[in-house]
Amino acid sequence: MSKVNVDWSKLGFSYQPISQRYVANYKDGKWGKGGLTDDPNVTLNECAGILQYCQEVFEGLKAYKTKDGRTVTFRPDMNAKRMIDSAKRLEMPPVSEEMFMEAVDQVVAANKDWIPPFETGGALYLRPYLFASGPVIGVKPSDEYQFRLFGTPVGSYFKNGVKPITICVSDFDRAAPRGTGHIKAGLNYAMSLHAYITAHTNGFDENMFLDPATRTYVEETGGANFLFVKKDGTLVTPKSDSILPSITRRSLIMIATDMLGMKVEHRPVKLTEVGEFAEAGLCGTAAVICPVGKVVDHDKVYNIASGMEKMGPVLQKLYDTLRGIQLGTIEGPAGWVHEVK
Repeated sequence: MSKVNVDWSKLGFSYQPISQRYVANYKDGKWGKGGLTDDPNVTLNECAGILQYCQEVFEGLKAYKTKDGRTVTFRPDMNAKRMIDSAKRLEMPPVSEEMFMEAVDQVVAANKDWIPPFETGGALYLRPYLFASGPVIGVKPSDEYQFRLFGTPVGSYFKNGVKPITICVSDFDRAAPRGTGHIKAGLNYAMSLHAYITAHTNGFDENMFLDPATRTYVEETGGANFLFVKKDGTLVTPKSDSILPSITRRSLIMIATDMLGMKVEHRPVKLTEVGEFAEAGLCGTAAVICPVGKVVDHDKVYNIASGMEKMGPVLQKLYDTLRGIQLGTIEGPAGWVHEVK
């Protein structure tokens, strides 16, 4: 019987504080020992680097209850490696993979009662983040940083059933060539908010950002990578130096090639190709795969053959396989599922 008062049937994707979170501080050139705290608040100097120059990177992953009752996370080592790459790009001291994994394990173990039961399809969403906590007024990296990891219970993304979405080609650029589009930094998401609200105001669910240099190639949305399926069943993923290297996308590619025997193409994708695909979708931690039924580029409409009623069969197979691996009903590649005792 759960010791927390949560109506699992009404969980959405919103913040709800849990019992414990992890905190570690960087000072005098080294990371101190991290540990758990029950305080959800962050106290900062008014001149902290995060407030002045946006030195911050983050990750997102989930902890699940499997069908046989185990508590697991999905490929947390990949999140650790990506956060290290992101931190280096913003001149921040990386959190070691060991400390990252320690934080994940401690927070999950201390908050097991907050993980939704297997049958709900929910999870404990984990948010590790690293930011400049020391005061800095000149434009330069801070000398002090804080690493934190908290969690919040979230429900099934498709609570009311899977429905393909309609997206628009954005008039805005997500990232500059040779910029920071390939790292998971808050600054990249801040600039996408205006484009996201603009899309919603115009009746669309999301944006399709194009390459800023030529505006002819597909990149990603504000928070997810694209997947396309050709009529012969080949999986196609856009390639660009500005696209965030999604762990979900990379996992789906391995499932497609190693488990399902599919052909995969990772290459630049022209906008003009979009209407030729049999299926389209967005992939990321929150939904795994969200189907796309229509892409609108001003007066040009690209209708995806799989339609607006349900996810296409190839993407559905990929979705079911990855979810099965995460929830322990399908045996996945070695090391993908990390058990927390």
